[in-house]
Amino acid sequence: MTDNTTATSGKVVQIHYKLSDDDGTVLDQSSGTPMAYLHGHGNIVPGLENALEGKSAGEQIQVVVEPGEGYGEFIEDAAESVHRNDFPKGMELQAGMPFRAQTSSGEVVVLWIESVKGARVTVTRNHPLAGKRLHFDVTIESVRDASEEEIAHGHAHGDGGHHH
Repeated sequence: MTDNTTATSGKVVQIHYKLSDDDGTVLDQSSGTPMAYLHGHGNIVPGLENALEGKSAGEQIQVVVEPGEGYGEFIEDAAESVHRNDFPKGMELQAGMPFRAQTSSGEVVVLWIESVKGARVTVTRNHPLAGKRLHFDVTIESVRDASEEEIAHGHAHGDGGHHH
């Protein structure tokens, strides 16, 4: 018999969370509706997912996630300037915005916009939280079995998860 009450691979876990930096500044938080994710499928940062492993609905945890288990170490010289025309026409570009790009070898990578100045756009491989220690306050609201479709898609569907 499977245990439907603990966060293990193949379970959809709904959490309320607050994410802060070392100074206590709140960087992100769930607001009202819990966030749902598919445990064991890399939908959240590894350090948080590891800390939630085996936890049950109703539990509250505080965890500090180092950069290597969060959004990665900060990579020096990861930024480059590109021309605005390299983006699709009409695309609204804003600092902090992620986008997908294809390398010359055909690999698809996620990049972030650092700044937009006239016709020049500075992009980086660094996530905006790269190199930062992350402080999570989490309450697990619920844990349930994932549907076959959620497992196939690799993410949670429905309330607090991905909607198709």
